[in-house]
Amino acid sequence: MALLAAMRPLQWSKNVLVFAVPVAAGEITDLVVLRDTVGAFVAFCMAASATYLLNDAGDVDADRRHPVKRNRPIAAGELSVGTARLVAAVLLVASLALAALIEVDLAVTVVSYLALTTAYTLWLKHQPILDIVAVAAGFVLRAIAGATATGLPISEWFFIVASFGALLMVTGKREGERAELGEAEAAAVRATLGAYSTSYLIFLRGVSTAVVLVGYALWAFASAAQAASSDTVATVFFEISIVPFSIAILRYALLIDQGRGAEPEHLVLADRTLQVAGLAWAIIYGYGVYLA
Repeated sequence: MALLAAMRPLQWSKNVLVFAVPVAAGEITDLVVLRDTVGAFVAFCMAASATYLLNDAGDVDADRRHPVKRNRPIAAGELSVGTARLVAAVLLVASLALAALIEVDLAVTVVSYLALTTAYTLWLKHQPILDIVAVAAGFVLRAIAGATATGLPISEWFFIVASFGALLMVTGKREGERAELGEAEAAAVRATLGAYSTSYLIFLRGVSTAVVLVGYALWAFASAAQAASSDTVATVFFEISIVPFSIAILRYALLIDQGRGAEPEHLVLADRTLQVAGLAWAIIYGYGVYLA
């Protein structure tokens, strides 16, 4: 159980992003596309768990000073550093083998993700700004994996929304961590947290929110214009989808402002308004893509 907990299965929910491109392209109902996307999801789950194990093994001393992270299996002494690193190595090999079996470009994407997370563990997490960008880039690579696994193209608007949406999430995570620890203790646990002022994180949140909202609106209108040539009904659903999407983003920004963004995966599962807005968006956008 300690090993499973250290692999952080709850964090696997982030890897659902690999489905974003196939779903947005309307191709997820193709069995080959679905098979390769599921394979990419599994490969990223293994790769992510390997990086979590390596990161926790390297951060064991710092985690023991953290009020929450000290309960992680490695920091708590329930799982040895050696065992964690051995399992991580096995997961890394398995994830690369599966990715290469599906598509060489997917394997390259997984290698890029592993290189990024390794650089983050060793250096980037200690560098202000670069630590936020690196974590956000990890989310974007998950979305790219859905494209490289299936050979589907990524639109420029999708890339912009995914990139700044990830930046918003990571900024909220830093704000939440500072709120939980307090300014002085945050700096003691991680130097980069001490480098960020509250006003600067608010600025990043505002910029990210604005770009995500504008980017999605332009994406929705571009999708509507493309659909207009074959189905005028679909255009309406793409445009209407802006409303629930905007509500979800603004709600998430509010929750971050309340200091609740430290664990995004728990936040999404706990907030009913966010869930309803997300479901409404999925239904409306999905109808425009698949049924209209």
